[in-house]
Amino acid sequence: MGENIYIFMVIALGILAITDLVVGVSNDAVNFLNSALGSKAISFKTIMVVASVGIAFGAMSSSGMMEVARKGIFNPSEFVFAEIIVIFMAVMITDVLLLDFFNTLGMPTSTTVSIVFELLGAAVAMALIKVSGAGQGFEALGSYINTEKATEIILGILLSVAIAFTIGAIVQFLSRLLISFRFNEQPKWIGSIFGGLAITAIIYFILIKGLSSAEMLNGSLTEFAALRPDLFLLANFVLWAIVSWVLTSFFNQNIYRIIIVLGTFALAMAFAGNDLVNFIGVPLAALQSFQDWQASGMAATEFSMEGLASAVQTPTYLLLISGLVMIITLWLSTKARYVTETEINLAREGEGEERFQPNFLSRQIVKFSITAFDNVANTIPKSFRERVMNRLSKPNKYVPKGKAQDTPAFDMVRASVNLMVASVLISVATSMKLPLSTTYVTFMVAMGSSLADRAWGSESAVYRVAGVLNVIGGWFFTAICAFVSAATIAYLIHLGGFVALLALLLFAGILLVRNYLSHTRKKVETKVEDILRKAESSSIQGVIEESATNIASVVKRSNKIYSGAINGLAKHDLEALKKNNKGVKKLAKEVDGLKNNLYYFIKNLDESSVGGASNFYITLLGVLQDFTQSLEYISKVSYTHVLNNHKKLKYNQIKELKDIDHLLEGLFSKTTETFSEKSFDKIGSILNDKDQYFNLISDKMEKQVARTRTEETSPKNTTLYFSLLTESKDMVKATIKLLELYYSEHDSTVEPARIEKNKDK
Repeated sequence: MGENIYIFMVIALGILAITDLVVGVSNDAVNFLNSALGSKAISFKTIMVVASVGIAFGAMSSSGMMEVARKGIFNPSEFVFAEIIVIFMAVMITDVLLLDFFNTLGMPTSTTVSIVFELLGAAVAMALIKVSGAGQGFEALGSYINTEKATEIILGILLSVAIAFTIGAIVQFLSRLLISFRFNEQPKWIGSIFGGLAITAIIYFILIKGLSSAEMLNGSLTEFAALRPDLFLLANFVLWAIVSWVLTSFFNQNIYRIIIVLGTFALAMAFAGNDLVNFIGVPLAALQSFQDWQASGMAATEFSMEGLASAVQTPTYLLLISGLVMIITLWLSTKARYVTETEINLAREGEGEERFQPNFLSRQIVKFSITAFDNVANTIPKSFRERVMNRLSKPNKYVPKGKAQDTPAFDMVRASVNLMVASVLISVATSMKLPLSTTYVTFMVAMGSSLADRAWGSESAVYRVAGVLNVIGGWFFTAICAFVSAATIAYLIHLGGFVALLALLLFAGILLVRNYLSHTRKKVETKVEDILRKAESSSIQGVIEESATNIASVVKRSNKIYSGAINGLAKHDLEALKKNNKGVKKLAKEVDGLKNNLYYFIKNLDESSVGGASNFYITLLGVLQDFTQSLEYISKVSYTHVLNNHKKLKYNQIKELKDIDHLLEGLFSKTTETFSEKSFDKIGSILNDKDQYFNLISDKMEKQVARTRTEETSPKNTTLYFSLLTESKDMVKATIKLLELYYSEHDSTVEPARIEKNKDK
């Protein structure tokens, strides 16, 4: 390959570096945003400003962290420039696609793990090509790969997961014993001690992990902290405990809020300072390699890359540009917030809509944990157990369901513990030169503190554990996928040269654009779609008005789904029926969500409305569920019929189903319009025509009975057709029942109100 191809590759790597910064920040923002966002200790704008300042400081101090991309995983002296540039190209293409994939799913993964295993995979692929070409055995692979470092990184990551979860749980449990859930009512000295410990941990973290490589701070302070950590920590604890006491006693400041602000800054700075290598380390190494090769005047296939083994200072302007891209992404990326929501949702206090479904493993873990906890609790003296439980008891504060989104996912004590423990663990690992993933540490600390805080109650434990298992499973998938994908791409570039490279870059671009459009479309659909709203009113009249919107939404969406099922059957279109199936499952899930909200609805009712409103709402939910179950069955049997390649319905059957669809479309449209406009006086005219709907369906049933006796030859078609007619009839019944329920209830509540109003006049 000529020089032009390498110039093109270096430019492509530069573009990939910017793209990787964007997708990387979107994924790693969860590391430093989750505690502040989840606790709502400070405003969103303040959180973003603090994090942005932290990123700016971190980016400027990251120059010394680029070595892993250059020599940490493989031995550069064993490769020539033509091979190294292929390795770097494969790594960056894989990294951008892999991180964007996880961002689209809203799953936090580790940028450190992805870059390490991508470098390992691409280097192994290239080494195997060299080994096989030279006729050597697999044992020669050890001279190309830094196996000791790679093993150390893998073991460090696995250990950090278990250690972070355990220590997070223990520290949160002890902190809660000291502070309790009523932290605002505790004596000032308790908050001062906690503040001294937390701020000391975060300051040590900033110096050791965040700014240790910054030239401006390589002075006596960091040197003293490294040489005499015991004295440094003790002095800091005393100083910050006094400062905390002064702030809370004389200035009426909330020390937990200060800890959260400082901790957010520290983790944002550490992220930029240490994870920047994951995004621009490889392109910078590629640029240096290209410059060294150009200066040598040698052929690309002969120039050894031993120069990568030496330390190189990263230009300041590149760090500034990288920091700026990261800050802009932090403010603009919707995917960053989507990933953050996953962790906050798993850590939140109390019940709510669960994102993950329970599985066999999560059920068994919860079952075993409950049994183990009961057995351990029984060995503890009852008096001591009661004192502990009293200390850990949560204030019985009821929050109306409609206001739940305004309440914090967890309190400021837990947010402070998350930041403090993550800071300590990352600082200790850094000082001992142990590699770890900041994502894994921060996530597992948050999960451990949630468990200790009993945020995972019997109502939510199986869902939360399933979520944690899904995320951890995703981490292993990251490692395996990164290794295999980078190795495959490296081999394809080696094999196909420039053509393969262009094809891979085009493929990566298409995937990125597709994921972006898919995510944007999903967001728009979520805003536009008539998502069912949980009832928040406290009176029967309010419930009637509120529920009308839900009914309009259900009937409108059902109308579209029903027509979709009939049209899909008529055309024997499996894709359309599959899409239809997804739509009805989503609708059924939302109706189930309304039923799950029944507890909060009843709690929120006025005393005078309990009987009437609760009976009305329970009946309404039952009818809605009957309606969606019939629709779900119609969609399912239609899809299954076509999937199994059964005979198409006959022309007469399709025509008759279209007749029913046309008539029901009129019923559903009128019903939707009535409930959307809340013009309940129109219900009477709709009910006057109810017999024609039942008569039409009965007529079609009689015709099918006659056909079955004389000409029908397909048992499957007969079964399907009668199922469709029966369920259509049930849908009509449910619709009429809804209309009758509203007709009677609305009149009985509105008329007295009108009479009272006229009296006042």
